[in-house]
Amino acid sequence: MEVRVASFAELDPRTFHDLLRLRIDVFVVEQACPYPELDGRDVEPGTRHLWLGRAGGVLAYLRILAESDGTARIGRVVVAPYERGRGLADRLVTEALRVVGDRPSELHAQSHLTGWYRRYGFTVAGPEYVEDGIPHVPMRRPG
Repeated sequence: MEVRVASFAELDPRTFHDLLRLRIDVFVVEQACPYPELDGRDVEPGTRHLWLGRAGGVLAYLRILAESDGTARIGRVVVAPYERGRGLADRLVTEALRVVGDRPSELHAQSHLTGWYRRYGFTVAGPEYVEDGIPHVPMRRPG
């Protein structure tokens, strides 16, 4: 299984549907957080979508946003419930950092995952806050 990387313009409609379905199934339904999943950032020219899949669907996903200050923002890191514990998120984050290269990067981690993100060089960059009922922590990785 190979990590796929694409801009919005490179995504076919079925793949984009499957990416969104996984995000909604986990972030909105499983985590019971009704929020506007379609934030307009998926279609920006600098956004990169990374995913792992096989026939029948997308198993894991994340996106990289290009911020105006040159920072890369990693977000929407998600693994299908039936695929967790197999290292898929690790593969995606590793590939995301390869794509980011020497640019600084940031993310907003669910608080219970800060230790996991530290393995990739991210450090806490601000106080914990609650978003959609879930504690989060801003984290940053120097370029």
